Amino acid sequence: MDLEYILRFASITLIDIVLAGDNALVIAMAARTLPPTQRRVAIITGAGLAVFIRVAVTFAVAQLLQIPFLSAIGGLLVGWIAVKLLIDQKEVEESHGQAVRGFWHAIWIIAVADFIMSTDNILAIGGASGGDFGLILFGLGLSIPIIMFCAGWIARLMDRYPGLVYVGAGVLGWTAGHMVVNDTKAALLLGMEHWAVRRLVEAAFTLAVILIGKWIARRRSRHPVSEAALRQQPSVSPSRSPTTAESPNPRHDT
Repeated sequence: MDLEYILRFASITLIDIVLAGDNALVIAMAARTLPPTQRRVAIITGAGLAVFIRVAVTFAVAQLLQIPFLSAIGGLLVGWIAVKLLIDQKEVEESHGQAVRGFWHAIWIIAVADFIMSTDNILAIGGASGGDFGLILFGLGLSIPIIMFCAGWIARLMDRYPGLVYVGAGVLGWTAGHMVVNDTKAALLLGMEHWAVRRLVEAAFTLAVILIGKWIARRRSRHPVSEAALRQQPSVSPSRSPTTAESPNPRHDT
């Protein structure tokens, strides 16, 4: 085993820890909106989807590289997913831990994020492997325990420290910006070739995800409260007065 092979092996390990960790973060944030009985199923299903999509994408890397603006479009979608997850987390907090979205809603969010982020992960692994299919398979295999272990651990950590939801959304926002600035065609078109511009774009995505998510969640939280207050008001029948409908006929003494 030569030094170059060892370096590729180490590079793939590091890529998996970072990028598979992003997948685990999405799974954890989506599963956290579910009751405990469904959370474990969602984490296992999400991890299985991530692995399946990685395997499928591995055999289509050459074709995916030919799609213009693929990484930039994927980055915008990851940004939208981060905002959506942040809104869902706030709805769960305002409902005192009760799930406000269904199981399949969480699975849908996980599946879309898995497809987008797995593509980025496989392209990175494919470049680091130097075309060695054995190393690519190693990267796929290593991602399985990372995603499954980290997703459950992150979900439990967010239960204990709810403020970490904003950290998670910010990390996903940075990932979205990173995917956009690393798209060669998008970088040339929008003038994002300088490293300082790239860092600014990544920071802008991070802040935008958190601020937009908080703003939408705050706007949504106002309407359910007012509607609930209206439903709690007693209804009065138009044909009966609350003061006279049940009163007996008065007697007149002569």
